[in-house]
Amino acid sequence: MHDAAEAGARAAVARLEVVHVVDDDEAVRRSLALLLVSVGYTVETHASAEAFLHVLTPGAAGCAVVDIRMPGMDGLALQEQITALGIHLPVVIVTGHADIGLAVRAMKAGARDFIEKPYANERMIEAVQTALQTGRQDVIRAQRSTDAQARIGRLSAREQAVLRELVAGRPNKVVAYALNISPRTVEIHRANMMEKLGVRSLSEAVRIFIAAGLDE
Repeated sequence: MHDAAEAGARAAVARLEVVHVVDDDEAVRRSLALLLVSVGYTVETHASAEAFLHVLTPGAAGCAVVDIRMPGMDGLALQEQITALGIHLPVVIVTGHADIGLAVRAMKAGARDFIEKPYANERMIEAVQTALQTGRQDVIRAQRSTDAQARIGRLSAREQAVLRELVAGRPNKVVAYALNISPRTVEIHRANMMEKLGVRSLSEAVRIFIAAGLDE
């Protein structure tokens, strides 16, 4: 994805971002929403994890600020559920001192940060800002991966095999031997592969290969 396209994608995501505040305490929800709105964020509040999950969609952009202690589903269970659903929504956990262990577990489950009560307003704003930036990066990476996989999908099985060998750092003659074809045939497959990928150099092809997750 070109830089201009990525900048456009980031801007589009930013326009759709919502900070979700999930807390069973109405006063806390209201005060936190007022704080975040005052610095320019769009905010939605939810009285429970279950209520939040009911409106959460796979393409949600933004982040969630979640209290770890709530009746019913707690913040840790909510974080685990968001991860299980495959939704890329950064979560900031709000915790009391006695719940640090739970907050650490939440981070291991995918939460981006945790904040101890009582917290300074500046600390909360900083955590939300960082979570939103992380969310935008996740969206761009997902878009890169989808684009790269689509490009790789245009290649024939033989062209993909040649690309894999080249990514491994093998010269044409070694690739030819490994695939039981002639060096000239390797060159033809390589040229076709570069054209289909829309690249001019092997390094660009390697970046697409990596973005598609094929190096894992």
